[in-house]
Amino acid sequence: MAEEIKHGSPASHGDYERRDIGVAGIVYFIVGLAIATFIVHLVLAGLYDFLDKRSRNRQPAISPLIANVPANEDTRRVAPHYPEKAFPEPRLETDERGQLNEIRLAEERKLSSYGWVDQQAGTVRIPIERAMDILAQRGLPVRSEAANGKPSAAASTAQTPAAESAEKKGSMQ
Repeated sequence: MAEEIKHGSPASHGDYERRDIGVAGIVYFIVGLAIATFIVHLVLAGLYDFLDKRSRNRQPAISPLIANVPANEDTRRVAPHYPEKAFPEPRLETDERGQLNEIRLAEERKLSSYGWVDQQAGTVRIPIERAMDILAQRGLPVRSEAANGKPSAAASTAQTPAAESAEKKGSMQ
């Protein structure tokens, strides 16, 4: 017959199996994991170094027509300010994002500042926020009907069908 193993008293509810894994097993696993990670890191660094050297050796020769060849002679890495020195005007865009960002910043500065549009005519530029505040305070400008030289809206509209029929009845009598 098998013997029953009893742990603790029957009244206690929080006992555990004493034959479970100990702290030493967890520590060994973590140390082994760290060593394996370090070895994988070294293997990958060596592999990338090998591939980089192989790629550098297989680089195509630089064209003899290019003046001011970069010192490192690696066609994948361009020296700073190399395009400005090597290529004649007009050049293609070299920094599209930077140039677009400069244009947007200049537009933003213009839209959010005061300035003259035409000083001789007395036309000024004001920030958009200020223009919206003024518009909210004063309202939209409205032209009067007399200033337009047109008849009033009521006189210029056609008569309604009921008014036309009443007019016809009056003329028949």
